[in-house]
Amino acid sequence: MVAPSNSPAVAVYCAASIGKVKAFQLAALSLGHALASARRPLVYGGANTGIMGVISGAVLDGGGKVTGIIPYAIYAAGGEKDKGDGVVKAASVAEALDERRRGEIVVNSMHERKVEMAKRVGGFVGLPGGFGTFEEILEVITWNQLNIHNKPVVLLNVHSYWEPLRELIRNGIREGLIRPQSERLVVFVDGPADHAQHETFDWGQASLNALNSWQPDQVQPLPFYWTHDVDSSDMSKVPVPVPESPQKVGWLRKVWHVRARSHTPFFRERAHL
Repeated sequence: MVAPSNSPAVAVYCAASIGKVKAFQLAALSLGHALASARRPLVYGGANTGIMGVISGAVLDGGGKVTGIIPYAIYAAGGEKDKGDGVVKAASVAEALDERRRGEIVVNSMHERKVEMAKRVGGFVGLPGGFGTFEEILEVITWNQLNIHNKPVVLLNVHSYWEPLRELIRNGIREGLIRPQSERLVVFVDGPADHAQHETFDWGQASLNALNSWQPDQVQPLPFYWTHDVDSSDMSKVPVPVPESPQKVGWLRKVWHVRARSHTPFFRERAHL
């Protein structure tokens, strides 16, 4: 099993939109303040709009370190835009939404963004978000299952936002498509039963408690060993072995040879003709 990461940094996945629920924004503020107080750097998607802007602004307000990872296409277009109604529901949130630089690192693609975020951190927290947040959360959960890394994935279930995902996982278990023990690959933080209390609940401290209580030995990943049980979140650096015995795996050597040739300049140029 891959050893857990020693990095104190936390990747937070969330929306570039502000959303309609005030508790979402206040949960982001709470988490940002907690990360700054605990001297745990924030790594996130780089936007200064929406819930992304709230949490990054909160970390900066607390004197914390913020690193934003943004693909060049989004950077060149002026950054991510709010996809909702863009209405800020609290004055304190408006103060966190500013134009300060977030220590942006520009990468070439969405995949590179996810790799850069994952390899820099020791854990992940999911606030409410849209399609991108769904994909990012599910990918790092899957990487735990595949023994690529061994890092806590914590979802802040503000206003039961992540309840459909919890039920989807449990349905997969009922249908025999997900192993029962794999439900432990993600930790849900539910907060008070009364949603009216979610605006004042200390989501930040609850997140830190969940991250710190992660028990990596209780997770049973699939028996894949990418780099001899070394964290391989940076998949671009995982060596791919060339088969040694063409007699036994001749078809694989042939496929490898064709794929390798396709990455040479000549074949890349020909492919675009």
